[in-house]
Amino acid sequence: MTSGELAEVLGEPPVPEGTWEREPVFVSAAALRRRIPAEELAGRVRALRGVASVQVRGPGLLRIAVIEPPVDVESVRVPFEPVWPDFPRTWDNPGFVVRYGHARACAVSRWARDLGVPREGFRPGLLDDPCHRWVLRVLAELPGRLRSREPGWEAYLLRLALAYHDAHERAPAVPVGDEEPGAVHTARVRVAEVVREVLPGPERL
Repeated sequence: MTSGELAEVLGEPPVPEGTWEREPVFVSAAALRRRIPAEELAGRVRALRGVASVQVRGPGLLRIAVIEPPVDVESVRVPFEPVWPDFPRTWDNPGFVVRYGHARACAVSRWARDLGVPREGFRPGLLDDPCHRWVLRVLAELPGRLRSREPGWEAYLLRLALAYHDAHERAPAVPVGDEEPGAVHTARVRVAEVVREVLPGPERL
């Protein structure tokens, strides 16, 4: 299941909640905004493949836990590119942080091809390390921000870049040393490909 499929049932993008380290969770007030009985809408959501549980909280807030973290690969481009200075190329410059994140994600695609990481067999459930879960959590904000009047793109892109840098360094997407390429690398490379599409920047720095 993708967050896009969930948004289609709800009538609007849900909002990710928590860190997603233990489980991917969304919340939605769509029942209130659409004036639909919360239990009725919850039933529609429960019918979706990949939904673990749906709880109704208060007057109509839905808490939706999904079995695997959704990784949407469509409609991921941010319609905005901040004007940040190119220099200094240090971590104090948000422009460098974001552009370097894009360049790193591009490098992962090249390395994965050279090292024979399989393109097929993507399984999002293998993305169980905290770093990649946090990247997915930040990516899950994107549909809602695309519809928002005040999306806050600069802060969002910086948060995504910082999350991706942590994942890149702590849970490498490509095999290290004598490690054989496997399904977990396929999953992590897919995340890198999505991040590459979201973050603006050059292919190399």
